[in-house]
Formats: sequence, structure tokens, C-alpha cells
Amino acid sequence: MEIQRYKDKVAVAEAFSAYLAKAVANKDNFHVALSGGSTPKLIFDVLAAEYGDKIEWSNIHFYWGDERCVPPSDDQSNYKMTVDHLFSRIAVPKENIHRVLGENDPRAEAMRYANLLEINLDRVEGIPQFDLVILGMGDDGHTASIFPHEIDLWDAADHCVIATQPESGQKRVSINGTVINSAKEVIFLVTGSSKKEKVKTILGKEEGYKRFPAALVQPSQGKLTWFLDEDAAAGLE
Repeated sequence: MEIQRYKDKVAVAEAFSAYLAKAVANKDNFHVALSGGSTPKLIFDVLAAEYGDKIEWSNIHFYWGDERCVPPSDDQSNYKMTVDHLFSRIAVPKENIHRVLGENDPRAEAMRYANLLEINLDRVEGIPQFDLVILGMGDDGHTASIFPHEIDLWDAADHCVIATQPESGQKRVSINGTVINSAKEVIFLVTGSSKKEKVKTILGKEEGYKRFPAALVQPSQGKLTWFLDEDAAAGLE
């Protein structure tokens, strides 16, 4: 595991964008699972503005690690956010965008998306393998859409699971922990002072840290990197 610390979320966005541009260079097919949230939104803005004509977007296939069960026109949609801040501003083939159909029945969609991953991705011991999974972390230590109260979903038999946001009751489709940990590379993007307690608990392996799904991210095949700003990293020594 590697920890990268930056001054603020803008610096995180700029550093990660440069990192991604280098990672996809000279790759004919690169499969990445995207995350929602404010930090990815900023990253998409940087990628569009500074790398729009420097990255061969046709070589990248885009997926989502999780999606809210809402239509693609809904402001809560991770897909819509990505369209607004990235896809509408770059030349990416439509066939390279593999969205979760949040408007469909969650159970049927989880099955469909799991099958899509099996078809499109290489597999390691039967598990679809992304080149890169991008993750955020909530104040409660959740990642993708696997929350502490449903931590058993992490090891679910199905590649994609149906999760429930504990406060709103909103249904979400999420990849499971086995798919996350089978990726060639996993990167956490965590910014803001509201995250510092969980960052300290998880990275410091403090008592009870395994109650939080973000602590279970331990890629078996590849690399794990945390991109943190100073606020999120404030509790670390």
C-alpha cells in the first residue's frame, strides 16, 4: 500500500489526472471502474480541461463501481455527473461507456451488469479483473456502495450486489469486494476533514477497523494507493 498526500483536493485532482494519463498511455484496452463524489467530479474537470486532447480516449472502457438506482437524467446519477463533467467534453466512443442502468429493476440490473463484466473483462480465478478501480470513502467508512451495516455484501457470491443507503433507504447497484480486490490496481481518492477519523482508524489499523468496508480493500493481484489531501490525512502521523 502506498499513501500519497497533497495540499488540497485540487492538488489531489491534478496529481491523479496526471497519474491516470500516464497509466493509460500506450494501452490498447484499459478498463476502469469510476466512482461518484465531489473529488471525482473535480478530477473529471481537470481531465477534460488539461488532457482532453492528450489521452487516447478510444482505448479506455469506462464502468462504474456503483450507481444509485435512479434514471440517467437524475442529478444523483454517477453516470450523469460523469457525462456533465467529462464525457460531454472529450471524444470518447459511446460503445466504450458501460453504464449501470439505474432506472431498471435493481436485481435484474445487478445480474446484467455482472454478466457484462464477465464478458468484457479478463478473469482471474473466475473473477472479472479491472485494470483500475477508483474508490471514494464515506464519512462512515463505506466504499463503492457497500456500507458498514451491510458489510456481508463484501464477500457476496455475485459480482454485483444490491445495497441500501442506510439513511435514505435508496437502492444502489455495486460491485462486490471480491471484484474490487481482484483489480490490477485500486486507488482511493479521499479528501476533506470529515474523513480524517476514518482514515486514521483504517490506515492505522486501530481497534475495530475491519468494521468498515474501506478497510477490506486489499488487492490480491495488484497495487493499492491512497490519494489524500492534508485535511483527510490530518490524523496520520
